Amino acid sequence: MRIMKRPNILLTGTPGVGKTTLGKELAQRTGLTYVNVGDLAQENQLFDGFDEEYQCPILDEDRVVDELEDKMGDGGVIIDYHGCDFFPERWFHIVFVLRTDNTNLYNRLESRGYTGKKLQDNVQCEIFQTIYEEAMEAYKEEIVHQLPSNTPEDLERNMEQIVQWIEQWMKDNN
Repeated sequence: MRIMKRPNILLTGTPGVGKTTLGKELAQRTGLTYVNVGDLAQENQLFDGFDEEYQCPILDEDRVVDELEDKMGDGGVIIDYHGCDFFPERWFHIVFVLRTDNTNLYNRLESRGYTGKKLQDNVQCEIFQTIYEEAMEAYKEEIVHQLPSNTPEDLERNMEQIVQWIEQWMKDNN
């Protein structure tokens, strides 16, 4: 295994919780590489069919892992995706699960055009902490952290907390 000079971070959570906003801003502030898995899959056609019920492509998780393997081995990557349990555990030094109040989430998803079953299922996913539980099962408990993501103040606080964590990791590991 190569020695990494910078940590790998997973930002996960239900669609609409603010992963992309946080991830892009973090990358800008820290110089880490930001990867939105949905965009990566779109650019490289990493799909395995189409889900008629949800009207969206089905991610080919194995091909995504293959596509990211070298980059992750180098370190310094922020991964943004709403699923988390298919990534190799060895990839991440820390996992942040963003959480949002159900009313905020409903409004955010509705403004994105989510309707019907897709809207309801995503809000229920947040209510039942589905992504958090997936993260707790997939990664060591001590590296999984929940962060509130409701307000601009939450975003700023999360940003500061993660930047501090990155700086400490780099001191401890270089």
